[in-house]
Amino acid sequence: MKFSKSVAALGLVAAIGVGVAHAASAIEERQSILKGFGDDTRPVAGMLKGEAPFDLAKVKTALATYANGSAKLPALFPDDSKTGKTEASPKIWEEKAKFDGLFAKLKSDAETASAAIADEASFKANIGKVLGNCKACHDDYRIKK
Repeated sequence: MKFSKSVAALGLVAAIGVGVAHAASAIEERQSILKGFGDDTRPVAGMLKGEAPFDLAKVKTALATYANGSAKLPALFPDDSKTGKTEASPKIWEEKAKFDGLFAKLKSDAETASAAIADEASFKANIGKVLGNCKACHDDYRIKK
Protein backbone atom coordinates (compact mmCIF):
# COMPACT_ATOMS: atom_id res chain seq x y z
CA MET A 1 0.00 0.00 0.00
CA LYS A 2 2.80 2.43 0.88
CA PHE A 3 4.43 1.68 -2.47
CA SER A 4 1.34 2.60 -4.49
CA LYS A 5 0.86 5.84 -2.51
CA SER A 6 4.50 6.75 -3.13
CA VAL A 7 4.15 6.03 -6.84
CA ALA A 8 0.98 8.11 -6.97
CA ALA A 9 2.70 10.97 -5.13
CA LEU A 10 5.66 10.81 -7.51
CA GLY A 11 3.27 10.88 -10.45
CA LEU A 12 1.56 13.98 -9.05
CA VAL A 13 4.90 15.71 -8.45
CA ALA A 14 5.98 14.84 -12.01
CA ALA A 15 2.72 16.16 -13.44
CA ILE A 16 3.07 19.41 -11.51
CA GLY A 17 6.67 19.69 -12.70
CA VAL A 18 5.62 19.21 -16.32
CA GLY A 19 2.89 21.84 -15.90
CA VAL A 20 5.32 24.34 -14.41
CA ALA A 21 7.83 23.62 -17.19
CA HIS A 22 5.08 24.06 -19.81
CA ALA A 23 4.05 27.41 -18.35
CA ALA A 24 7.66 28.61 -18.13
CA SER A 25 8.29 27.46 -21.69
CA ALA A 26 5.20 29.33 -22.97
CA ILE A 27 6.26 32.48 -21.12
CA GLU A 28 9.82 32.27 -22.48
CA GLU A 29 8.65 31.59 -26.04
CA ARG A 30 6.14 34.45 -26.09
CA GLN A 31 8.72 36.80 -24.57
CA SER A 32 11.19 35.82 -27.28
CA ILE A 33 8.66 36.55 -30.03
CA LEU A 34 7.67 39.86 -28.44
CA LYS A 35 11.33 40.82 -28.01
CA GLY A 36 11.72 40.16 -31.74
CA PHE A 37 8.80 42.52 -32.36
CA GLY A 38 10.57 45.20 -30.34
CA ASP A 39 13.94 44.62 -32.00
CA ASP A 40 12.43 44.95 -35.47
CA THR A 41 10.24 47.92 -34.48
CA ARG A 42 13.11 50.14 -33.32
CA PRO A 43 14.52 50.82 -36.81
CA VAL A 44 10.99 51.24 -38.19
CA ALA A 45 10.18 53.78 -35.48
CA GLY A 46 13.41 55.60 -36.32
CA MET A 47 12.33 55.84 -39.95
CA LEU A 48 8.88 57.03 -38.96
CA LYS A 49 10.37 59.78 -36.77
CA GLY A 50 12.83 60.83 -39.48
CA GLU A 51 15.80 59.73 -37.37
CA ALA A 52 16.84 57.03 -39.87
CA PRO A 53 16.58 56.78 -43.65
CA PHE A 54 13.76 54.72 -45.12
CA ASP A 55 14.85 51.11 -45.64
CA LEU A 56 12.28 48.92 -47.37
CA ALA A 57 14.08 45.69 -46.43
CA LYS A 58 13.93 46.52 -42.71
CA VAL A 59 10.26 47.44 -42.99
CA LYS A 60 9.43 44.18 -44.78
CA THR A 61 11.43 42.22 -42.18
CA ALA A 62 9.48 43.85 -39.35
CA LEU A 63 6.15 43.19 -41.03
CA ALA A 64 7.06 39.53 -41.59
CA THR A 65 8.13 39.27 -37.94
CA TYR A 66 4.75 40.66 -36.83
CA ALA A 67 2.77 38.35 -39.15
CA ASN A 68 4.71 35.21 -38.22
CA GLY A 69 4.82 35.94 -34.49
CA SER A 70 1.20 36.96 -34.20
CA ALA A 71 0.14 33.62 -35.67
CA LYS A 72 1.98 31.81 -32.84
CA LEU A 73 1.24 34.06 -29.88
CA PRO A 74 -2.37 33.13 -28.98
CA ALA A 75 -1.30 29.57 -28.12
CA LEU A 76 1.49 30.90 -25.89
CA PHE A 77 -0.90 32.30 -23.28
CA PRO A 78 -2.30 29.07 -21.78
CA ASP A 79 -4.16 29.25 -18.48
CA ASP A 80 -1.18 27.84 -16.60
CA SER A 81 1.06 30.77 -17.64
CA LYS A 82 -0.72 33.53 -15.74
CA THR A 83 2.03 33.80 -13.15
CA GLY A 84 5.77 33.71 -13.21
CA LYS A 85 8.27 36.08 -14.75
CA THR A 86 5.76 37.86 -16.97
CA GLU A 87 4.22 41.27 -17.56
CA ALA A 88 1.02 39.69 -18.87
CA SER A 89 -2.07 41.22 -17.30
CA PRO A 90 -4.72 38.92 -15.81
CA LYS A 91 -7.10 40.76 -18.14
CA ILE A 92 -5.72 38.58 -20.97
CA TRP A 93 -7.47 35.50 -19.63
CA GLU A 94 -10.63 37.44 -18.75
CA GLU A 95 -10.88 38.66 -22.35
CA LYS A 96 -9.10 35.82 -24.16
CA ALA A 97 -11.16 35.98 -27.35
CA LYS A 98 -10.65 39.74 -27.67
CA PHE A 99 -6.94 39.36 -26.86
CA ASP A 100 -6.49 36.61 -29.45
CA GLY A 101 -8.37 38.79 -31.93
CA LEU A 102 -5.69 41.48 -31.58
CA PHE A 103 -3.10 39.01 -32.84
CA ALA A 104 -5.31 38.03 -35.78
CA LYS A 105 -5.74 41.72 -36.61
CA LEU A 106 -2.00 42.37 -36.29
CA LYS A 107 -1.27 39.47 -38.67
CA SER A 108 -3.80 40.71 -41.20
CA ASP A 109 -2.71 44.35 -40.96
CA ALA A 110 0.98 43.41 -41.26
CA GLU A 111 0.33 41.29 -44.36
CA THR A 112 -1.79 44.02 -45.93
CA ALA A 113 0.82 46.68 -45.18
CA SER A 114 3.61 44.49 -46.54
CA ALA A 115 1.77 44.19 -49.84
CA ALA A 116 1.07 47.94 -49.94
CA ILE A 117 4.42 49.38 -48.87
CA ALA A 118 6.86 50.03 -51.70
CA ASP A 119 8.37 53.39 -50.79
CA GLU A 120 8.56 55.95 -47.99
CA ALA A 121 5.20 57.54 -48.79
CA SER A 122 3.33 54.21 -48.73
CA PHE A 123 5.26 53.26 -45.58
CA LYS A 124 4.07 56.38 -43.78
CA ALA A 125 0.52 55.82 -45.03
CA ASN A 126 0.31 52.20 -43.84
CA ILE A 127 2.57 51.55 -40.87
CA GLY A 128 0.50 53.43 -38.29
CA LYS A 129 -2.35 50.93 -38.49
CA VAL A 130 0.07 48.06 -37.86
CA LEU A 131 1.79 49.73 -34.93
CA GLY A 132 -1.60 50.69 -33.47
CA ASN A 133 -2.16 46.98 -32.79
CA CYS A 134 0.98 46.90 -30.67
CA LYS A 135 -0.16 49.94 -28.72
CA ALA A 136 -3.63 48.46 -28.13
CA CYS A 137 -2.14 45.31 -26.67
CA HIS A 138 0.38 47.17 -24.50
CA ASP A 139 -2.27 49.59 -23.22
CA ASP A 140 -4.81 46.93 -22.29
CA TYR A 141 -2.93 43.70 -21.64
CA ARG A 142 0.52 44.50 -20.28
CA ILE A 143 1.27 45.25 -16.65
CA LYS A 144 2.95 48.63 -16.48
CA LYS A 145 6.35 48.66 -14.78
